[in-house]
Amino acid sequence: MQAVENLRLVKLIAHAPWREAVTYRKTWPHEYVLSGKDDQRELIELVCARFRAGEGVDCRFFTMRNTYLFLGDHKYWLMTHWDKVDLDDGQQYVLNRARLYRDRRDFVIQPGDTGRREDYPEKPAASG
Repeated sequence: MQAVENLRLVKLIAHAPWREAVTYRKTWPHEYVLSGKDDQRELIELVCARFRAGEGVDCRFFTMRNTYLFLGDHKYWLMTHWDKVDLDDGQQYVLNRARLYRDRRDFVIQPGDTGRREDYPEKPAASG
């Protein structure tokens, strides 16, 4: 059953209409989709299920704490805490993603990096 869920999640991620986020464009380029406007309810529900299963990692982005899900070559996070997401309440929920760099906790951004696959730096930033 878990393998089927994994495959479903991977397919939903691959077909989602990811768009470049303007917020933090210079400091942390990333992409996002919306639950309602982009019809990504199922994708967001599967991500929330992963968080409920304990697969999320608590990390800090500047002074903000959030829970991140690491899948493939991206990290994913919600703008609303995952345990507060209610896809039946009519609200618009945001699922973000950003490329992974040296390792799963790396938030180093390099000049020219847009967060999009085609712009991923050939040489990841060296740790300082």
